[in-house]
Amino acid sequence: MITAGDFRNGVTFVMDGSVMQIVEFQHVKPGKGAAFVRTKIRNVITGAVTETSFNPSAKFETAFVERKDMEYSYSDGELYYFMDMETYEQLPINASVLSDGFKFVKENMTCKVSSFKGSVFSVDAPNFVELEVTDTEPGVRGDTATNVTKPAKVETGAEVRVPLFINTGDFIKIDTRTGEYLERAKR
Repeated sequence: MITAGDFRNGVTFVMDGSVMQIVEFQHVKPGKGAAFVRTKIRNVITGAVTETSFNPSAKFETAFVERKDMEYSYSDGELYYFMDMETYEQLPINASVLSDGFKFVKENMTCKVSSFKGSVFSVDAPNFVELEVTDTEPGVRGDTATNVTKPAKVETGAEVRVPLFINTGDFIKIDTRTGEYLERAKR
């Protein structure tokens, strides 16, 4: 059990049957009246963020969220298979659970799989990946305006905006959280 007075950023707990995580918290002691804890909490399964105030003595069950590195193996329709690198077991996960950044993940990449009581609720791609550009138009010589970008398709099939000097066959580094080009990768 955890009390609201013990809340810290990142703490997970069960509230009304849902697993919640503290995003922000603030202990407030007004001049008059009782103290309270003002929080911003996120439902880890749906991702919804709400602001709530709690009495510091309110008690909640601690939620133990398991986060495990697993290797992406292959997809079969709506199911994506991940291998536990300790037991070598294959775990099928529905496409609805995958993060937006998963479009930049290719086979044999390690992802972070989060579960609560054996039920997987999120799969997070690595923050940065290096991928090969499979299709982009050549840059126009003389077009040197600042911050000019063009579309490029990478080996996973995702599309990224890249600078004009990037060509087909180049390797680029991508931030999977924003989907933005970072730099040309050194290969």
